[in-house]
Amino acid sequence: MKKILFNLCFLMLLQTGYSQSETDTTSFDMDAVKFYTDSINKSFKFQKGIIILNGGIASLEVPQGFKYLDPEQSNYVLTELWENPPSETLGLLFPEDVFPLSDNFTYCVEIGYSEEGYIEDEDAEDLDYDELLEEMKEDIKANNPERMAQGYSEMELVGWASAPYYDNVNKKLHWAKEIHFEGAEVNTLNYNIRVLGRKGYLNLNAIGDIGVLEMFNQDRDQILQSVKFSEGNRYADFNPDFDEVAAYGIGGLIAGKVLAKAGFFALLLKFWKVIAIGAVALFSGFRKRLFGSKTKETEV
Repeated sequence: MKKILFNLCFLMLLQTGYSQSETDTTSFDMDAVKFYTDSINKSFKFQKGIIILNGGIASLEVPQGFKYLDPEQSNYVLTELWENPPSETLGLLFPEDVFPLSDNFTYCVEIGYSEEGYIEDEDAEDLDYDELLEEMKEDIKANNPERMAQGYSEMELVGWASAPYYDNVNKKLHWAKEIHFEGAEVNTLNYNIRVLGRKGYLNLNAIGDIGVLEMFNQDRDQILQSVKFSEGNRYADFNPDFDEVAAYGIGGLIAGKVLAKAGFFALLLKFWKVIAIGAVALFSGFRKRLFGSKTKETEV
């Protein structure tokens, strides 16, 4: 974000022509912010239709009302614009009217793949999700010192925003967590979808303010139906003579393997909601250092 803020401030300085006028430029400054962010948003090339994922192991049929951003552009969004740590991604799925720097940002879905072996699902029917939730809360508390040491804010798992549900027929699992990040006024929604395959699983992680839960619930089914493994990579294609089995089942997938992903998205919601205010504030500081305050100009 520092790079984006610097570019915004530089653009503002150019547009003001280094004027020393002390008129209120807040509105004009915000126009400069909008001009810059709009130019970034318009630079992306989104796709629709059928997208082949990860060399052909799976496919995505972009749902109606959505658009897809390829891995290269998605990496730029995640690491450069939203300042998340580098990580492999298969792309981002956005609602049709939402862009990475939209002021109307609601949520997006990051798509990934984890090849950690065939996940046995016999434990799905016997899981106590309330007990699992308490274990996850304690795990997050225990991991907070490490998160803070890495520069992330402390996080608290508030509870299930949507309790885990496993579709045994289609081998798809989904659940949602409500997370509070220290200092945040609004809690975060982290909606997780896992599609099980022969050698691993597809990750579809949706993130937004907790207020978008109802909106995502309306979109969830078509997102669930949009992804599938190709023939030879499906869950039913598992061959016990050749394929490895994961060291955990459905419970471990929910409780243990998602904590790092939750940390991965810790910065996403912080970005666009503060950029405009931050840019104008920083620009104001630049102006004072370059041109001096109104009081100093009067004294001269």
